[in-house]
Amino acid sequence: MATKCGNCGPGYSTPLEAMKGPREEIVYLPCIYRNTGTEAPDYLATVDVDPKSPQYCQVIEPKDIHAKCELAFLHTSHCLASGEVMISSLGDVKGNGKGGFVLLDAETFEVKGTWERPGGAAPLGYDFWYQPRHNVMISTEWAAPNVLRDGFNPADVETGLYGSHLYVWDWQRHEIVQTLSLKDGLIPLEIRFLHNPDAAQGFVGCALSSTIQRFYKNEGDTWSVEKVIQVPPKKVKGWLLPEMPGLITDILLSLDDRFLYFSNWLHGDLRQYDISDPQRPRLTGQLFLGGSIVKGGPVQVLEDQELKSQPEPLVVKGKRVAGGPQMIQLSLDGKRLYVTTSLYSAWDKQFYPDLIREGSVMLQVDVDTVKGGLKLNPNFLVDFGKEPLGPALAHELRYPGGDCSSDIWI
Repeated sequence: MATKCGNCGPGYSTPLEAMKGPREEIVYLPCIYRNTGTEAPDYLATVDVDPKSPQYCQVIEPKDIHAKCELAFLHTSHCLASGEVMISSLGDVKGNGKGGFVLLDAETFEVKGTWERPGGAAPLGYDFWYQPRHNVMISTEWAAPNVLRDGFNPADVETGLYGSHLYVWDWQRHEIVQTLSLKDGLIPLEIRFLHNPDAAQGFVGCALSSTIQRFYKNEGDTWSVEKVIQVPPKKVKGWLLPEMPGLITDILLSLDDRFLYFSNWLHGDLRQYDISDPQRPRLTGQLFLGGSIVKGGPVQVLEDQELKSQPEPLVVKGKRVAGGPQMIQLSLDGKRLYVTTSLYSAWDKQFYPDLIREGSVMLQVDVDTVKGGLKLNPNFLVDFGKEPLGPALAHELRYPGGDCSSDIWI
């Protein structure tokens, strides 16, 4: 919001000012048909989230976003103060690992080149966040596209094909200055600095290890990382492996840096932690929204360190929800959390085949910002299984004027 592309967005001066902004009325979601059996281009869905609107909970404007492009496996985008858009990459055009960054003109979207120096890309890539006041950017890694694109193979973990590092970049020199190895940190995906631009710490969600790691700056401008949350695996029967990880696939922080939220896509729960003490997060809310361990499903839980029984399947407005909580987005005031259920079509097909047949959904959760806590809104459901061209898979959520997972203050 302080870094704006093309003079769009309200441009709040601080994260706390943004929390006073108006309630969100629409949400943008990229949707895909890949692996669903429908031959149609990807598109951008606009969903009405204004309770006073007659089109509440409806897709009101799908737009075709399919275009020919030589760029490969792009993921995260952030606006820069220079008026450019920076996008991370998972790999090259052949599907090999390459953690580089593409620069686009914010007005024309013309490709201007790469952000990193020639030959200076990280071995693997995924997400990134920058903090100019500390002259730093930190990026994460998933795997080479050729490894993950057709689904998850446990043997690829044993051979070291999945990421377990963070890359610390000099923001001004555009080069890697430190590589952090993560203990219990397989597949570090989404990364978030605290929103306070003076803060020199943040969190990263490690999907396969199901941990939240805190990274922080030391004296002498070096960086370190420590595990602060561990979601224990569940011993199961009837699944791919004898133990099922939570698979933390998305995280975000409230704009006041008080709460951390993350989704366990396989276990099926959404969590809220108080991070007033960032070194000791405290669980304040947990809500099950589907997942792989629901009662009556193919998976039997044999040993569970957290639950006494398997959760009930989720039914909203008469629809049984397939998949588990995946991408999340928080309202600016921190009182509403939006959730989608698709991760990546090949992985959806492997772990939640019903998603491919029925499409994903969008849910809304009410948040207690005083004491902490999460409660499902039973009257909100956007069913992407009812799209005109067939069931679609909706992914991340964005607001027109900026949000908790894309805005960086400088």
